[in-house]
Amino acid sequence: MSAQSTVVKANTVPRLRARKGGEPIVCLTAYTAPMAQLLDPHADLLLVGDSLGMVVYGLPSTVPVTIDMMIAHGAAVARGSTKALVVIDMPFGTYEESPALAYRNAVRILQETGASAVKLEGGVVMAETIRFLTARGIPVMGHIGLLPQSVNASGGYAALGTKDTAGWDAIIADAMAVADAGAFSIVVEAVSEPLAVRVTESVDVPTIGIGASAACDGQVLVIDDMLGMSNRTPKFVKRYAELGVAIGEAAAAYAAEVRGRQFPSEAYTYRLKGDNRGPGGTGT
Repeated sequence: MSAQSTVVKANTVPRLRARKGGEPIVCLTAYTAPMAQLLDPHADLLLVGDSLGMVVYGLPSTVPVTIDMMIAHGAAVARGSTKALVVIDMPFGTYEESPALAYRNAVRILQETGASAVKLEGGVVMAETIRFLTARGIPVMGHIGLLPQSVNASGGYAALGTKDTAGWDAIIADAMAVADAGAFSIVVEAVSEPLAVRVTESVDVPTIGIGASAACDGQVLVIDDMLGMSNRTPKFVKRYAELGVAIGEAAAAYAAEVRGRQFPSEAYTYRLKGDNRGPGGTGT
């Protein structure tokens, strides 16, 4: 794939980092250029999430997602955005082995998409890698709490810190390590509200919550969940529309008209030059 030119967007990494404690940051996922165009006027940040594996490709988790998938969709979203900062997930297996491997893959992602930053999962264990990347000019968004790429190790998608405070210190330590390593913001996924408060207060960079309450400095949702286009709706998702129902109804109406030979009617049919039938007319 040919390299994409990086375009400086209205929302830059320094500007979003400076939003700590200020106006909440609006973030949504996007996977295509048309969706990016629709969301760009309203979002501060568009995340090309590896959730595309489940949302777009029907995979059971994010684990099988490849770097080529992320680059193809990331480039499309970057082309469709003029204002929002575009951040791309580094998929499972592209950064965990070593900082050097992470750097090579992050460079490829940014060069081939035109995006502004990458996101990777992990706290204390990934701090060295984040520091390595940021020291070399690659902006990094962190991700702590529930880690979807680690679903095979964790055994599921259960929220954290909801039963007691036993595991809170480790999650707070993850956030602090990621921030200290140079991440410009941190996604905090599926944690209890009081834990989200503690995490947000513990770091000097914006926290972006997904299932982490309004205590965070911003929010992100998977666009298909928010629009009612997914079958599974996590507790933390508010469905702002029911486009899945609307699409099904439209497809049913189309199918009925095709089977009844009502579509295409004259209004949607090309005619021979000189045919003077009016729109919808039957001719002579």
